[in-house]
Parts: sequence; structure tokens; C-alpha cells
Amino acid sequence: MRIPRWRVGLGVLVAVLGGAASGGSASGAASGKVPVVAAEDFWGSIARQLGGEHADVTSIIADPDTDPHDYEAKPSDGAALASAQVAVVNGIGYDGWADKLLAANPSSSRKVVTVGDVVGIKDGGNPHQWYSPRTVNAVIDAITNALKQADPAAAAYFDTQRQAYRTDGLKRYNDLRAQIKAQYGGTPVGASESIFAPLADDLGLKLLTPQSFLTAVSEGNDPTAGDKSTVDKQIAGKQIKAFVYNSQNSTPDVTALVDKARKAGIPVATVTETLTPRGSTFQDWQATQLQSLADALAQGTGKAAAPLSAAPAPASATTAAGSEASASTGGDVAAAAPAAPAAPAAAPLARTGASRGWLLLAGAALLFGGAGLIAGARARSRAQIRGA
Repeated sequence: MRIPRWRVGLGVLVAVLGGAASGGSASGAASGKVPVVAAEDFWGSIARQLGGEHADVTSIIADPDTDPHDYEAKPSDGAALASAQVAVVNGIGYDGWADKLLAANPSSSRKVVTVGDVVGIKDGGNPHQWYSPRTVNAVIDAITNALKQADPAAAAYFDTQRQAYRTDGLKRYNDLRAQIKAQYGGTPVGASESIFAPLADDLGLKLLTPQSFLTAVSEGNDPTAGDKSTVDKQIAGKQIKAFVYNSQNSTPDVTALVDKARKAGIPVATVTETLTPRGSTFQDWQATQLQSLADALAQGTGKAAAPLSAAPAPASATTAAGSEASASTGGDVAAAAPAAPAAPAAAPLARTGASRGWLLLAGAALLFGGAGLIAGARARSRAQIRGA
């Protein structure tokens, strides 16, 4: 259910007044770290890992039960943004309340990363750009550059963090994307709303659900009768091999579609609007959903998933974020549990050396043990001779 816009406007007004009255600084400024405020936790998670020990990152929307489309700003939000040195907002009409708070508390030293501006998408476009790997890659650069401008002395550190995040932190996320595209590219799928569209495009999947239906559900409007009929036929005729729905925006129409898909034997995979479970890293959250999608596609197409689908997340990704491990998003197709971290390329040599050492020790033990057995046999033989 959407909150009336006048309520959102009133909430923003209250938050603006609270922010203007606070005049304080974020906790990061006092600690020598760059105070960073992200409107949503998916961008906040990325900023936290890029900033590392030189940034103090706060995400305003961090509750999986909150609908960011209709978030009602609080006075504490205005205070946080007023004192941020770096602010990260989505834009594209997704978090207009954040734009209003920033405008009400201007600062010449604050760096603002607006995702829509970074990738050139204006209001009316698909706002769910954290589901576009291309956009994520561009935002990583934009946040890193903003951090470097806020703290030039730590520029080299931020560059290192960016490289580590791309090569290690996002490895499983990137591997799963490559695997799905290679195995299931061109597979027809359906979705409940536009949130899945950027990812479907990246994965090479054929999203059959009408764009007008996806947009209507995403914006809280009723799809047309014609679109509903089209989607119903796609499910009844099993024209799609999997159905993906946003569990945080499950309208009666969407619930009915999910039920129809299940009854038709079409696997259902789930995605969410914000990090789930709360406190997950961006990459763990996305990888869990990608794994669930891969399993749904394997079930729907009858094509067995490649061994890569069970690949573990890099240890560095979790270590850098300092967050809890990811869990299933609650879809019909459960994601595989993370395995032990993969060893680096140089590990086999280290293991070979260690194994050789153990072999030497084992050989020595056998040698001394054999000598002991021989000595014992000789002693028993002598005793028998004496007894005779």
C-alpha cells in the first residue's frame, strides 16, 4: 500500500526542520573518518566497503520491511544528511525525500553521488539500478572519487579498497552472473515488476512480461486488463521457465500470479527491494538471489547447474564488510549454503610442502616404530632361550 504523497511531504518538512536545527557533525567527523550517509542500505553497503577504516557510513533505509518508494523522512534523517561529507542517493524519482533534505541543508564541501546522474537516467526511467551490474560498477567509481575528494590524504587507500572490492568482494556475484548467462541466456522468464528488468538484461534472459505491467506494479498502479491477460496466458501456457517476484512489493495481483505459477509447475524465485537479511553485504545478498534464480532456471529448463553454482563466496568479501553471513531470501528455490572459502592460487604449493613434511614425519614414525618392534621381538626370543 502506498502512503499518500502529502504525508511524505509533511515528513520531509519535519526532517528538514530537524536537520537545519541540528547543526551538528556526524560521528565520523569527530573520529577523523569521512561521514558518509546513504539513502538506502544497498548503496550504503558498497560505500562502507569502499570507505573501510577511513569512512563512517550510515544508511537511512536499512529495514527490510520498509518500502523505499514511500519512505517518510524523519528529523534524524535531515540531521544526518546535513552533516555528511559524502551523500549517496538513488535519484530517478526513487528517493525524492533525500533530494529535498539535501537542498534544504546545502553545503559546498559535501559530495553528493546521485546514481541517476551517474548513469544518465532521469525521472521516469527504471529506478532499480542496484540490479544493474553496469550501474553498480559505475557507482563504485563515483563513490570512490567522492571519498578521495573528501579525504585526499587517503586517496591511495580508497583506490586499494576499490580494487579489492571489485576483484575479491564481488567475485562470487560476478561468477554467478557469468554462469547464468552462459547456461541460461535466452531463456524466457516472467517477473512481477521492473526491479528485475536490469538484471534480466545483464543475464541475457528473455523477459516476456510486458514492460507496462512491470512499471505499473512497481509504481503501485493497477496493470491493464490486457496486460493481466497476457501474463496469465504466459503462465498457463508455460511460455516462461521461471517467475521472479519482489516479495517486498507483493500486491494481490502479484500474489495471484505467484500462486498460478506454482500451480502450473513454474519455479518461483524471490528478490527483495533492500538488503535481506538486515546487515547483509550487497554482494552476499545479490549472490544468494542469483543462486536461487540459477536453481529455478535449472529446474524450469531441466538443464543441470554447473559446479560453479555451488562456488563459495570469497573470504575477503565477508571480512571487509564485517557483516553477518547471507541467508535465503525465502524463495521457492532455496540457495545453496556457502561452502568453505576457496584457497588462493598459491595455496596448492603451500599444501604440497606441508604434505611432504607430514610424509617425512610419518616415515620417521614408521622407521622408529619398526625398529621398536624388531627390538621387542629379539628380547622375547632371548627370554624364550633362557627359559628353555
